[in-house]
This record gives sequence, structure tokens and C-alpha cells, in this order.
Amino acid sequence: MRPITLGIIREGKTPPDKRVPLTPKKCVEAQTTFPNVTVVVQESPIRSYSDQEYRDLGIAVQADMTACDILMGVKEVPVSQLIPNKTYLFFSHTVKKQPANRELLRAVLQKNITLIDYEMLTNAEGERIVAFGRYAGIVGAYNGLLAYGRKHNLYQLKPAYQCVDMDDMQEEFFKVRALPPIKIAVTGSGRVAQGALEVLDRMGIRKVSVYDFLYLDFTEPVYAQLRSSDYNARQDGRVWDTPDFHRHPELYTSTFGKYLPVTDLLIACAYWHPAAPLLFTEADTRQPGFRINTIADVTCDVNGSIPTTKRSSTIQDPLFDYNPQTGELEPACSRPANITIMAVDNLPCELPRNASRDFGRQLLDNVFPHLLRDDADEVVERATITRNGQLTERYQYLSDYVA
Repeated sequence: MRPITLGIIREGKTPPDKRVPLTPKKCVEAQTTFPNVTVVVQESPIRSYSDQEYRDLGIAVQADMTACDILMGVKEVPVSQLIPNKTYLFFSHTVKKQPANRELLRAVLQKNITLIDYEMLTNAEGERIVAFGRYAGIVGAYNGLLAYGRKHNLYQLKPAYQCVDMDDMQEEFFKVRALPPIKIAVTGSGRVAQGALEVLDRMGIRKVSVYDFLYLDFTEPVYAQLRSSDYNARQDGRVWDTPDFHRHPELYTSTFGKYLPVTDLLIACAYWHPAAPLLFTEADTRQPGFRINTIADVTCDVNGSIPTTKRSSTIQDPLFDYNPQTGELEPACSRPANITIMAVDNLPCELPRNASRDFGRQLLDNVFPHLLRDDADEVVERATITRNGQLTERYQYLSDYVA
């Protein structure tokens, strides 16, 4: 097999991202598993794994990456840093015609770059095979409990980004014993929701059925996991059909109203399609029975399924308040009647070492066999947006976007 040099590039986007596609140990594993591959790491002062940690395991660290065949990053690569005629893997955020990245895709085409987008790497069933979703859920749920504690002056959790890693963050979990018997609703059933449930379970918060959540009172804090069928219904009254909901979300209506009078903290982890119903409306927040006072919008669709998420927030300043009476946003925890919102849109960056380890494992197991050996199942082909200065057949719909 021909020798391949795989380069881990420095993250160039602002604000800087500390995550890496491969940790030092995963670089060693990649070279052991694929003997024709040599991994080279670009010098970086900001990533969560230092240059020295790579060097200590015998991985070459250098500034110049022009000799690499394949270049891997995490976030979008600034246009000025793109090297012509290379194969790149990163999250390009172009497949939905995002206006901010139009110039990036144009530059990729002009520089004859083969672009493989992590987001489009799927198995035969169409399920994504690499993602940071689990850590979005882990940090999102933690931030939700942080927000609730701060709003009600119950406890002060150390922000996740100030923790060295997940083990360090878990040292904070005991503080949530100060929680009164509140009810926490978690929406979703994918990787993000699973990450959130992991945290609630480790905090010792009891899971209850949807029925018990709705109709029983408890003497301890509890949570329920709500799937799409628990809070949506066909408008014509036909029986629930999950594939049909994903195909035709516009034919469904929200039944989330029944949870509004019994839920204190909402952790929103469900993927949302713009044609799908909202969970609730701004008018609902003004009704006497609306009980939710803290929302962790982990999916962070601005003006999306959670209408009170009117903007995203930052890792350093994760919370803001929504005033139901005025519909305006106000400083976090500024008055008890407000709803406190956590809407950080890059949650996995708060635990970059753990998130990177998880992501690298998925790359080694699910992607590298197709990328570095044989792509008979077209796993890499399906995720290849550009090749030879052209959009590939699957992504021809982007031609007007880059025209």
C-alpha cells in the first residue's frame, strides 16, 4: 500500500477551538493499525493536548504541513490557511448553504481541494458515524443544573470549561444534592440525549416514566426522557409513525403543553427540523400554568424549537434571562419570574480532552478503514463534497450557493 502522511492541522477559527481529531495516543494507534500511515501534527499553542504531549509519544510536530496527503481539523479552516490540491476532513458547515461559509466552499473549489465533511459520514442506514454529540449532551445537562443552582441560589457548580476533564467535573456532582424535588424533562433519544442522561444518572437523579412524571408527585428530584412521540401527534389524529414524522414533520402538532405545568427544568436535546412544531410558544410562557423556569437548550436552534432561545450564549457567559411579560432578553438570574436560558452553541469545547478522545475513537473505528484502506461501502465517497475543483454528484445542489 502506498505511504500516506496524515496531518493534524492547527485550528485557525476564532474563537479558538481546543479540540483535536486525534489525541497523542490515538495518533500512535493510527500508525500501528495502518502501517503505511505516518501522522504529523502542526504546532499549536491553543489545543488541549500540548505539542510536547505528541512529541513524548514520538509523533512529529512541525509548522509546515505542505508534505501531507490528508489534512484533518475540527472546525472550518480559514480560507487563507487552505493548502491547494490536498484532501481535507473537517466540519465545513456548508451542506445547508450556510451563508457564513459560502466563501470557504468557493475557495475549496478554486484550490482544487477534496473536501470530506465529518457531518456527512454515515453508515448504510444513514446514521452518522462520527460526532461530538455525546459531549454536547454531557456538558449541556451539567450546565442546565449549574443554571438551576445559580438561579435559585442553591449551590455553585464550577463551570465545565474550568475543569481539567470529565473526572474533575464529576467531583462537582455531589453539590446537586441540594436540589429540591424538581422535575426535569429531557427531550431526544440520540447521542446528545444519551450524554445528558449519563450526567443525570451519575448525579443520582432518579429516572421515572413519562406517565409518572406527568401525574405523580415526588419527594426527590426526578427526570423523564421524552421521545418525539411523547410530545408530538399527527394533526389528523392518525396513529404515531416515527419514520413518517421524520419525513413529514409539517403534518404534526405539538402536545408539549401537557408538560408545561409539571416541568421545572427543561434540557432540550432533540434534533429539530424547521418544519416541525415548536415545543411551546412565547404566549404559553405568560400563562399561569407555565412552570418551566430554567432551560438548557443543548441543540441551540436560535428562534427554533424553543422560542425563548433568541440568541446563542458563550462558554464564558453561558446564561441569559427571558422575560415572559416583555418578550425581551435580560441579564442572567436578574429576576425570579424570568426564565433562565443556557444556549451555548459549542458545548463539547468545554471538555476538549474528553470530547477529542471520544471523537478519535470513532474516527479510528468507523472512518479510517474506509479512508485509508478500501471504501467499497462508499462511506467516504458519500461525505466527499468536492473533488478535482468540482462539486461531486451528490452535492450538485450547492452549485447555486457557490455560483
